[in-house]
Amino acid sequence: MLNLEWFRTFKAIYETGNLSAASRTLFISQPGVSLHLNSLEAYIGYPLFDRGTRKMIPTERAVMLYNYIIDPMSRLAEAEHMFYRNSRAEKPTISVGMAFETSESTLAEHMTQVPFNLIVRFGECAQMLKELDTGDLDLVLTSQQSSQHNFEYTPFIKERILLVCGSQTDTRELDKLICDNNRDGIKDWLMQQIWYTSAKDKDYLRNFWRVNFNCLPAFRPNYVVPHFSSILQCLRNGKGFAILPDFVCKNELRQKTVRLAWEGGVHSGSTLLFGKRKKPAHATEIQQLEKILTRNWY
Repeated sequence: MLNLEWFRTFKAIYETGNLSAASRTLFISQPGVSLHLNSLEAYIGYPLFDRGTRKMIPTERAVMLYNYIIDPMSRLAEAEHMFYRNSRAEKPTISVGMAFETSESTLAEHMTQVPFNLIVRFGECAQMLKELDTGDLDLVLTSQQSSQHNFEYTPFIKERILLVCGSQTDTRELDKLICDNNRDGIKDWLMQQIWYTSAKDKDYLRNFWRVNFNCLPAFRPNYVVPHFSSILQCLRNGKGFAILPDFVCKNELRQKTVRLAWEGGVHSGSTLLFGKRKKPAHATEIQQLEKILTRNWY
């Protein structure tokens, strides 16, 4: 039996030019789009598209079919909209991927500003980019880029990596070594101190050490805790050192419960990017979310 959904799918493929774009338009999976098209072609007995590598080229019969159904399909769409029992549009749902610390610093306390449904996922950059490709995520905050041609990246912020310490830490000797620009002395002194790091991400410590001392840290941190927020809880009004990105500790530095011990001779850090598909389904909502994240970064 002929299924009218096949015509809806055919129309979407004809107008968008490829299966993936049609799937985003219809909010169904690409295999589902292929199934509808194959079923319609089997029903009428003729191929409707020449399958190119990137574009579906309509055959003459496809052009005839499209011209024949476009007006009835448009009237059906109008009827569907007019008589839908819930005429008020539902809130769209946006899925965003980011690091746990980024969410804590930029989004968690501002969730009520978001005028749509929001799902936040935490993960590594590579995994989040895969989920962006499959459609499980609509927006990611990432320091990495993939080679996917259908992705676009917008610079968000350049993070700075800082050496911070608890407010009760005695740094008089360190301050003198920094004033004298005695890099070997700074390194040797720091290696004798109490250190905190995160179990999830030790790259900040290694990168800071490599940039400023041209080597990897030759010591084992005293305390390894789950998240950057755990490090700040330990340092707050206490003693010890940690390497943290500036956005994580900005509030504590402002409140002086944690102190900036050294910015380093060379600013280290990476650029965080907004990553999204070039033609997202909810472009307006994604743009709103980007503005909220940017505004609350500082």
